[in-house]
Amino acid sequence: MATIEQNVMQGVTPHITIRDRRAAEAIDFYARAFGAAEQSRHPSDDGRLMHAHLNINGGALMMHDDFPEHMGPAKEPAGTVLHLEVDDADKWWKRALDAGAEVKFPISNQFWGARYGQVSDPFGHTWSISGPVTE
Repeated sequence: MATIEQNVMQGVTPHITIRDRRAAEAIDFYARAFGAAEQSRHPSDDGRLMHAHLNINGGALMMHDDFPEHMGPAKEPAGTVLHLEVDDADKWWKRALDAGAEVKFPISNQFWGARYGQVSDPFGHTWSISGPVTE
């Protein structure tokens, strides 16, 4: 895909590794599950993705395939949650599950005043979805 005009990034931007040469598949999944728009994609000579830039819910997500020959094998994703603050948590939740995400923490109204839940994507990453409390 050709590079298109990118938003200026500020703050912290997550940059995730996708194991097993599945970054292109992850881009397709994130489009279906979270409405991701691909900003750019840069393949390596062997077909792996060296870099991809997505826009999800107004924020940037960068990603790449694993390159174990340079950095050692990527470990199972752990200790990080990619958070989505959205207008309608139930709509986003349903879309993620319909795309193939799995429930990790069921969505419900929480004591801190948000509708919140967590899902796992097929690549081992955890996502939280949060929005206004519903009746």
